Order: sequence, then structure tokens, then C-alpha cells
Amino acid sequence: MKNYMFVVEYDGSKYNGWQRLPDNIEKSIQGKIEVLLSRLLEEDVKIIGSGRTDAGVHALMQVCNFKTLKNLDNNFIEDFNKYLPKDIKITEFKKVDDKFHARYNATKKVYMYRIDNTRFGNLFLRDYSYYIDKKLDIPAMRKTLELFIGEHDFTSFSKNNSKKKSCVRTINSIELKENNGIIEIYFEADGFLYNMVRMLTGALIGVGLNQIKYEDIKELLNEKTRTKHRFVVPPQGLFLYSVQY
Repeated sequence: MKNYMFVVEYDGSKYNGWQRLPDNIEKSIQGKIEVLLSRLLEEDVKIIGSGRTDAGVHALMQVCNFKTLKNLDNNFIEDFNKYLPKDIKITEFKKVDDKFHARYNATKKVYMYRIDNTRFGNLFLRDYSYYIDKKLDIPAMRKTLELFIGEHDFTSFSKNNSKKKSCVRTINSIELKENNGIIEIYFEADGFLYNMVRMLTGALIGVGLNQIKYEDIKELLNEKTRTKHRFVVPPQGLFLYSVQY
């Protein structure tokens, strides 16, 4: 069996997330790609992604691998893209070591969340950002995001209901960029919990709108409870931005 790696970018607006759905395979990104690959290669193909994205979430760099009996060259990407829908595109394709695993070998991931804080909202970003019509306090948000950097138990900022899995993660950096009312927040970490980025962003927005105090966020992080913080921002502003190995 040969092992191949590819990078895919996608618009998640019309899909029920990355993960294959047994009852409706082609409504997921993973399922859509697997069906096409299986047809092209005339064998059953299963792909492994670097991580899962929820319904409505996008990716600029989802890294995947799959194994096949076929010998494929780098030009296979041309045929691959020819049959994919317009909202999914392969940007890189190559043969890799047999031991390469897109998920387990990943060392860092970056997610980006985009907020539209312009006066009327950008029409062309409506499916790729979260519009907030009230002016956000950027300095307060920048001060608060420092609380999340480093190793923490993020129980209060996840929907991970498994008691067996640790909620400890290390966030290496969080960068907030603002340009003419368009705000992008970049989270780099060794891994993320379910809904973690959307809940952290929700907390930052709460501070930016003066709905939550800095001290409340600090206390919530230390309490490690899921009972108090319920605000999850919408999925369309979230992008899997990059994956490092």
C-alpha cells in the first residue's frame, strides 16, 4: 500500500462538517472526497484528516492522508480537482512515508475566527464572518486573551463531555488583528477541544461588548466548569487556518 498526503481547502457553508456521516455520506467534506477518490481509483478509499470541523466551518489548510494500491504521481491533483465541487479544492498532493498520519503527527494547529465589526456589515463576508453591529473594545479583548495563553484546563471553554479525556491544552499564541472593522483572531495550540475556539472567541466578544468582565473570565477559567459559560459564536467565522508537522 502507498501512502499519499494532500492539502484541501473548503467552504463549509453547505456541509454538515468534516466528519463522514453514515446516513448521508456526501453531506460531509470527508465523505464527499472519499466517494470521489474511490471512484477514481476503483477501490474503497478512507481518508484521515488532521482534525474535524463542524457544520459551517471552513478550512484553508486541512491536511489528509490515504492509502491505496495504485501508483500515483503529483499530477493526480489535476484529475482530483476536475471532479470535485467548486467549494472543495486540493492545493497540494504528494507521496509520503508509510508511517505518516495526518492527525497523530500534527504538532500545531492554527484556527482563525473572523468578526465583522463594520457599521453595516460587509455583504461579501456574510458567510465567512460573524457580524456584530456594536463597537467592540479591542484593547479590553487583547488584555483578556492573554489569560488563555499557556497550559490550562479549558473545561469551562469546551463541550467535551467525556470524563476520560483531559481538557488540558497548551495555547502557544493568540493574535488579534483589526483592519477597518474586520477583526481576525488567530489561535495557535497543540490541539483544541470541541467548540473551544468558538467559546473562547465568545468570551472575548463578551468582554469587548462589556457584557463580561475580565475578572469573570479569569474566574471561569480557574473554576473548570461547563455550567456558567454557554456562549458559542456562530460557525461561519471560523477557519482551520494551518497545520504544522
